[in-house]
Amino acid sequence: MKEINVSDKSWDTTTKLWTERRGRIVTASAVFIMILVTISIISFVATKGLSTFFVNHGSIAYFFTGKDWSPSSLDALGRPLIGALPLIAGSFAVTFFAALISAPLSIGAAVFMTEISPKFGKKILQPIIELLVGIPSVVYGFVGLSIVIPLLRNSFSGSGFGILAGTLVLAVMILPTITSLSIDAIHGVSNQLREASLSLGATRWQTIFRVVLKTARSGLLTAIVFGMARAFGEALAVQMVIGNSTIIPHSLVEPASTLTSILTMGMGNSVMGQVENNALWSLALVLLLMSLFFIMIVRILGRRR
Repeated sequence: MKEINVSDKSWDTTTKLWTERRGRIVTASAVFIMILVTISIISFVATKGLSTFFVNHGSIAYFFTGKDWSPSSLDALGRPLIGALPLIAGSFAVTFFAALISAPLSIGAAVFMTEISPKFGKKILQPIIELLVGIPSVVYGFVGLSIVIPLLRNSFSGSGFGILAGTLVLAVMILPTITSLSIDAIHGVSNQLREASLSLGATRWQTIFRVVLKTARSGLLTAIVFGMARAFGEALAVQMVIGNSTIIPHSLVEPASTLTSILTMGMGNSVMGQVENNALWSLALVLLLMSLFFIMIVRILGRRR
């Protein structure tokens, strides 16, 4: 009979226990570092952003409703002019219109690639979408500056810079993001639902519209929200084509500005601790809160899914 070495068996058990314990320590350390970094970033941005109101005596009401953005100037009560309404309105405008343009195109492309022509979509369209994802933002901005701005200038009166130019550039930027996530959502629909619909006499389009898209509705909404989150936080491409004018435009072809464009332009020209710098951190705090808002929407849609 073969002898069993008890010492070797206990050594293997000890090694496995130590390996498992080491894995737990590494995993817990990584999670702790991520939580610590997240809390530190949120605390730092919140502290700097609120300094505008508690240290520099800025008005919170005027920050969200005022139309004059000039932190270096003071009003009659000695408070800085930090009216961020034009910047907030510009950010929401370009985000909403970009999603309005890009969402139907992205969902249509996803339906074509998954339901109508999956072979052509997988061989041709999917590599193109992956290529669009990897293009840097400055390239999109330069293309918009070279093509979109002259086109709008020749088609409408004005310089061509404005919300419409920023909308067109952002629509192209978020198109691959929404398309990729929409494809995943449609792939998640069970084939049994398609077969059941077709067996009841429904056409392919009726099956796509009434069964596939309705079943994948939560995933499609999640894809649109992710695209809007990227559009809301985009800085460089929008800065190059929107005109960066801190006023509320009366048309889509007039120069405007967003939270990110003012942040990128002003952060390098301000000194830490001054009113101008704290006001920019207040804009960053608004961006952070909006990012958290988009994440909450995604979580709610994920639970419904």
